[in-house]
Amino acid sequence: MASARAKAVFRTPTPEDGYKVWELVESTPGLDTNSSYAYVLWFRDFADCSLVATVDDEIVGFLTGYRRPEEPDTYFVWQTAVSARHGIPFLGVKLFEEAAERQRARGARFIEASVSAENRSILMVLRQYARRRSAEVKEQLLFPAELLGEGHHDEILQRIGPLAPDVPAASVASTTTNHVKETIA
Repeated sequence: MASARAKAVFRTPTPEDGYKVWELVESTPGLDTNSSYAYVLWFRDFADCSLVATVDDEIVGFLTGYRRPEEPDTYFVWQTAVSARHGIPFLGVKLFEEAAERQRARGARFIEASVSAENRSILMVLRQYARRRSAEVKEQLLFPAELLGEGHHDEILQRIGPLAPDVPAASVASTTTNHVKETIA
């Protein structure tokens, strides 16, 4: 699909993106599936905390997150995936960092995600992000498997922070216009 010079555009999702994101989740092994309605609703109510990545207007990745109501300085990353055929190195890492930096710029001092202990690639991304921002990563059991149904793993909370509000982003070269960021990979 995408060439080595493909451009990924990161943008705030809209409810119209919900079904395409649901299709991406359905085709991504290991992700918890939700209804397409959940993504449409999410992109209505939590769009400002989520991102989609597109190449030539095709959704090739997404990230959903929200600010915790009882801890508004905490940004929780709920779900993320990228298409296997996007052709852009480290797209998932760039998507996470862009979302985290947008929230940090809006006052987030902590980034949280729940991760299976076996998901070493995501754990490495979280630890690298924390290290580059001189922040700690604290780990604790968020939800034991028995709360989540048969065949589900423990959800381990990874909490990064505190993040300094004035640390410049170590992000990719880009242009920003109205919540759209182009990344050349």
